[in-house]
Amino acid sequence: MKTSPRITSIVKATTLDTTSLGFQTFNLSKLNLETELHFQLPTNLRLGHLAEKVVSELIKASTNYKVLYENIQILDDKQTIGEIDFIIEELKTKQLIHLELAYKFYLFDPTISSIPMHNWIGPNRNDSLKEKLEKLKRKQFPLLYHSCAKSTFETINIDEVSQALCLLVSLFIPYKYKGSFSPTYEKAIKGYYLNFELFTKLDNSEKTYYLPSKKAWGIEPSENKLWTDFTNIEKHIHTKIQEKQAPLCWQKHGESYITFFIVWW
Repeated sequence: MKTSPRITSIVKATTLDTTSLGFQTFNLSKLNLETELHFQLPTNLRLGHLAEKVVSELIKASTNYKVLYENIQILDDKQTIGEIDFIIEELKTKQLIHLELAYKFYLFDPTISSIPMHNWIGPNRNDSLKEKLEKLKRKQFPLLYHSCAKSTFETINIDEVSQALCLLVSLFIPYKYKGSFSPTYEKAIKGYYLNFELFTKLDNSEKTYYLPSKKAWGIEPSENKLWTDFTNIEKHIHTKIQEKQAPLCWQKHGESYITFFIVWW
């Protein structure tokens, strides 16, 4: 995986406006970056930690913010009770911000609830936007005010620290879904999802495919150079479906590229 497309994908990722959900929103566009960044990324990190590493480097490279703390584990009697992603400082105002970061891919299942926000789930149905926000509200942000945190951050006044969420999302809706979304979610929709049976019906000889590893999710498919036909990709998809894993698929059709999930449910 090339480092530059991975960095670009994070810089250009859609930040979900979480103001109406009870969180101050931190958008990466707030960072003043004078040059295009190039830095090495570790190869052994999972997707979420890759995103954290990129955002850390972006903040450090900016001219208007600096990182004071990052990935700080809060210990209570030698037991880890949680981790704080970042405490950053806006250089001009000296404002301190406890920043939590998440990089997520959610699919919209309209059958779950009459409340649209509750219908965004992980590709394998084992997490959701609703659960993520509840965890942030119940555990992540209150962690700053835990008695053990105050001893960890002795150099700053906890009471003067504001809190913000940078929630980078890629959203996917059912194939040919006709429902409408609020602008907050609409701008984050990157593609659709469908089941394997429908996927096979939509194939034709002009289309080629690639299944990126999870570390490459969010990268523009036009960056990819390796493509294969349906026959060669089918068995890989079938195996993932059998394992109840919903793969992300890139499709190339002429000079057109699309991204979608193939779900097992």
